[in-house]
Amino acid sequence: MKTPVKKIERDAPVHSALTPADYLRKILNARVYDVAVESALEKARALSERLGNTVLLKREDQQPVFSFKLRGAYNKMAHLSAEQLARGVICASAGNHAQGVALGARKLGTRAVIVMPVTTPQLKIDAVRGFGGEIVLHGDSYSDAYLHALELQAQQDLTFVHPFDDPDVIAGQGTIAMEILRQHQGPLDAVFVAIGGGGLISGVANYIKAVRPEIKVIGVQMNDSDAMMQSVAAHQRVSLADVGLFSDGTAVKLVGEETFRIASDLVDDYIAVDTDAVCAAIKDVFVDTRSIVEPAGALAVAAIKEYVALHGRHGETYAAILCGANMNFDRLRFVAERAEVGEEREALFAVTIPEERGSFRRFCELVSEMPASAAGPAGGGAPRNVTEFNYRISDAAKAHVFVGLTTSARGESATIAQTFIAHGFDALDLTHDELAKEHLRHLVGGRTGLAHDERLLRFVFPERPGALLKFLSLMRPNWNISLFHYRNQGADYGRILVGLQVPAGEAAAFDAFLETLGYPYVEETANPAYRLFLQA
Repeated sequence: MKTPVKKIERDAPVHSALTPADYLRKILNARVYDVAVESALEKARALSERLGNTVLLKREDQQPVFSFKLRGAYNKMAHLSAEQLARGVICASAGNHAQGVALGARKLGTRAVIVMPVTTPQLKIDAVRGFGGEIVLHGDSYSDAYLHALELQAQQDLTFVHPFDDPDVIAGQGTIAMEILRQHQGPLDAVFVAIGGGGLISGVANYIKAVRPEIKVIGVQMNDSDAMMQSVAAHQRVSLADVGLFSDGTAVKLVGEETFRIASDLVDDYIAVDTDAVCAAIKDVFVDTRSIVEPAGALAVAAIKEYVALHGRHGETYAAILCGANMNFDRLRFVAERAEVGEEREALFAVTIPEERGSFRRFCELVSEMPASAAGPAGGGAPRNVTEFNYRISDAAKAHVFVGLTTSARGESATIAQTFIAHGFDALDLTHDELAKEHLRHLVGGRTGLAHDERLLRFVFPERPGALLKFLSLMRPNWNISLFHYRNQGADYGRILVGLQVPAGEAAAFDAFLETLGYPYVEETANPAYRLFLQA
């Protein structure tokens, strides 16, 4: 066992084996509403209709710190003695617990030192500072910050407020389950709960199993931060060597002793979800609430979708705890990019086209005629939209195109690939290829010795169904397309970068063509960046 794990084992708080009845009493007597609000429990109408099950969203993103964490943090601090509060408190947190401690400390009039990983989103750091917390950045994960916080605690004689492995913190989080069962007294088949260190699910499971034990409690973790799932499977706490940081609110290498004990006894099942599924779930929550949750806040929704697909459930009722909404704005670019793939509303392909006159147009016509449902009759239904189209001439005989197409159901990408092949175009399905999704789609291009007489232009055109294919159809076949780059960014206007090989003797005719085309454009042939990165 690694040294950091031994230190955590030694320093972790030791608790007597409290029963669900003990926790029920602690939850019923928890002090959380000095700072927290009773968050709404809302039906996700669009998602419920799509899944054929009722999905209820527990809106912990509505808390003053946009996370459930202030419940447990404040309950712990409210039970400290006057002498403990006078010394000040310290915590380690990836951000949300930190805000709860800082807000609670301000409410109780005490000092708060907050140790946060250096990977913590700036949004959370600024929020903690705004509540008056003294911030110390240390380490790459919660576990690294935790060890450093223990050192500072000993040096400055502060009172430690653990983010999850403490009965008072667990009891504070359990008030969420108390509210859910009060707000929805009808049938409830399962409650889905994100797991980092395990404080939230421990509180929720204790209350539900004491009051309505027939309701399943299902834990959710990222597939690259699944310390609780591995620990339960191994019947002992497992320390992960590393954790993924996309869902920073659940990026915990080692779960708590008390939370591990409770989860092992009371949690009915576990589900692991990946990044694309979480991005799709963030979009689902937005569609139903017009609110944006952070990745940890969307884990429960992603798991419900996975659970329904896996077990084929219909007519059941599930609750998902939206545990946080502290999302860095710039992360939305990544979320939007991956949401469609995560929901399998977009399929990605590498398609090989013969480098001969007419083949490019034939490929475009095939795409335009392909029905929105690949299982439908040829030419039936609305045409598919092109979401991405990247190409750079690199071979005299073959053209390799990176193309994205809209889909209407899971599993369509394989059928579309077969359609391309059946029409004479070799196709590779890249929908689930991480290299392609993360990197290659941005790298199609580069220098080539084949792009002689090339002119480079940026076009703007209205972003509406069929607009891109219309644009492609207007390109004259005698001017060979040597470069093409397009990505649907969700804006009202699409932007295309296109290279066309125009012989010097046809320059006047080409200029006249541009004027009659009807799309705004900027010629970039003289752009020095083009010369540096795209010209041989």
